[in-house]
Amino acid sequence: MGAAVHRRLLTEGSLDRLPTVARVDTATAVTDLTTADARQLAETEVLFTHWGAPELTEEALHRLPRLRAVVHAAGSVKHHVTDAVWRRGITVSSAAAANALPVAEFTLAAILFANKRVLDVARAYTTARAQPDLLPYFSGHGNYHRTVGIVGASRIGRRVIELLRPHDLDVLLHDPYVDDQRARTLGAEPVGLDELTRRSDVVSIHAPQLPETRHMFDARRLALLKDGATLINTARGSLVDTDALTGHLVTGRVHAVLDVTEPDVPPADSPLYTLPNVLLTPHIAGSLGNELHRMTDWAIDEVSRYAQGLPFAHEVGSEELSRSA
Repeated sequence: MGAAVHRRLLTEGSLDRLPTVARVDTATAVTDLTTADARQLAETEVLFTHWGAPELTEEALHRLPRLRAVVHAAGSVKHHVTDAVWRRGITVSSAAAANALPVAEFTLAAILFANKRVLDVARAYTTARAQPDLLPYFSGHGNYHRTVGIVGASRIGRRVIELLRPHDLDVLLHDPYVDDQRARTLGAEPVGLDELTRRSDVVSIHAPQLPETRHMFDARRLALLKDGATLINTARGSLVDTDALTGHLVTGRVHAVLDVTEPDVPPADSPLYTLPNVLLTPHIAGSLGNELHRMTDWAIDEVSRYAQGLPFAHEVGSEELSRSA
């Protein structure tokens, strides 16, 4: 894992339990497998990884002859798990399900705030510094039977649908890998992506970053958003044509909650920083602060299962990576 992540996990005690389930020196972090101690690598059976983990290339794996499992205490393993890992039959586990929880919570808050027009009310109140006349100003807004479109029944997408159940909202779902019956079982109406975009008061994106999903919300599809609709993106910036979306936002026709953009950090002169109908955050929806402990705890649980000869609870398969973040 990366040195900064390692220091933080040590400082906050997240790794204290790991030595109780495995023979490990938690004070030692490997950031480069090609220069790490050869004897330690030769004895290693399980790699416990996090953000900043070095890539597991064929060359690196040659130095890990006893490696049987990779346990990732974070979300996606795409950054360090290569085809060489699968070819060697090494088992991989990920705490992506744990990381999905704060993203879903962030999304739920964004949906409820968007329909309630909380940011608009706050700005109006700040400007007037007096009680605004809310009834005519915000007529038609609120959460009662508003339509929410979920794009992607990923771990996060499914969790968002689950969190929406106690609220009086109508939920649409688009996911090419989910059949109609499964979508209804989840609690959503299955629809095509264009229909979802047209009908939804809030569209929330939870699809993976794949070649075929790049700019899935392009200029044509963004034009389908109804006036006053809100687009939420906590997935990947590449899924939305940022320039096309910015054009719609500048007019004030639609709103957006953007935790990710393309590029990752917009240019300093981007209107996204100052538009009143945009909430722009620097990729904070995922695990931050003490939420990192949840991912670490889940990963240590996986090492414990391995030590007991039990299967992983959150194993990742090579086929899954072709349609996941």
